[in-house]
Amino acid sequence: MKYVLIYESPQDLDMEELRAQFPAHRARWAVFQDQGTLLLIGPYANPEGALAVFTTREAAEEFAATDPFVLNGLVARWHIQAWNEALLEPL
Repeated sequence: MKYVLIYESPQDLDMEELRAQFPAHRARWAVFQDQGTLLLIGPYANPEGALAVFTTREAAEEFAATDPFVLNGLVARWHIQAWNEALLEPL
């Protein structure tokens, strides 16, 4: 079981503020990557949001609660979806 953190961007996303907060956002994700709890992260091809895949719900919740993008209003809404990966588990 993995946990997908899904971000939705606000309609009036401030790209200048996003660029300003990106170094702190990236530093935060490095902490979770180093812990081994963050597997994938990135924005969608359009500016509508992003997603990240975590090994635990707790890590996903902690990341969202401490992410500079969330704390600075660059995320309109977020939620976590449990996900059963199919290719990595034996049939």
